[in-house]
Amino acid sequence: MPADLLRTRTGLRRHGLTVPLLLCFALVAIVILCAIFGSSIAPDSPFTQRLEVGDKPPSAEFLAGTDLLGRDVLSRVIHGARTALVGPILVAAGAFAIATLLGLLSGYLGGLVDIAIMRWVDFMLALPGPLVAIVVVGVVGGGYWTAVLVLIILFTAPDTRIVRSAVLEQRPLPYIDAARALGVSKRRILFVHILPNILPLILAYVVLDFAFALVNLAGLSFLGLGVQPGTPDWGRMLFENRNILFSNPVGLLLPAGMIILTAVSMNLIGDWLFERLTK
Repeated sequence: MPADLLRTRTGLRRHGLTVPLLLCFALVAIVILCAIFGSSIAPDSPFTQRLEVGDKPPSAEFLAGTDLLGRDVLSRVIHGARTALVGPILVAAGAFAIATLLGLLSGYLGGLVDIAIMRWVDFMLALPGPLVAIVVVGVVGGGYWTAVLVLIILFTAPDTRIVRSAVLEQRPLPYIDAARALGVSKRRILFVHILPNILPLILAYVVLDFAFALVNLAGLSFLGLGVQPGTPDWGRMLFENRNILFSNPVGLLLPAGMIILTAVSMNLIGDWLFERLTK
């Protein structure tokens, strides 16, 4: 075996980068490229209807076939990567931004602040999250962005508990006692001393939250509570293409596979980050 190849494999093993994990990174990179350069990559417009063509199986002209309205399935899947990334990123980042602040205050200050925040967390965790999202989005309306906002609120509660637990581990450590003895303000202790030490844990869980948000948003779109009809979105495509399973199964299985593979990839990447950053 060549020495360069041996060193490369040794380096990958040292960092825990297995072949399945590298495939996960590759898939996520492809999804990101599709989300950014979808208009340039897609072979056709995702909105062009060909009613005379209808739903057709894959062919040389349409590699993934067409849906009931004659729209190119592959182009719609490529453009659907945009909503598959933007919404979950906002949910994961927004939820952990709020949860980080609440968790820092709850874990460090304790007392009435801790009691108030944790009772709110307990209340939110007692609610059936998916059902609440369906009811709120269905009643309020607003489509995709309302769904994103509702999921941010629902994801904040469990994330707050995670951050609070990490802060409780840091609070009795000697460097916190030293900072108190030097008269360092609470705000500086929270955001300059504690936050950098728990940031790796937060980053790892943000990636995991992305995967859960992707599945939840796709589920809401499938129920007609996410993006508007006709919008290229993987969850919406599952709903629109459910009747062409036998005439063009790729039209249904391709967006379903992208949801599953992207969510699984982000979960595995999140686990890898958790192991690497929290050692």
